[in-house]
Amino acid sequence: MSITVRTQQYDTLDLVCWRHLGTTNGVVEAALELNRTIADPGAILPHGTLVTLPEPSAMTPTSHVVQLWD
Repeated sequence: MSITVRTQQYDTLDLVCWRHLGTTNGVVEAALELNRTIADPGAILPHGTLVTLPEPSAMTPTSHVVQLWD
């Protein structure tokens, strides 16, 4: 499953991912797969463009928590 959002003025794909999913790590690549022609107009997406983003629950955490003291 995925979510669809609409771009704002001067949005880039990584900014849309950050705003709606809270990360860009691995998400931008997945969003490019879901939106094959999204890069055609250039880096700045036209205002009001519909963007399909991967489901947040489908993302795997990529950070490793290091505890200094147990």
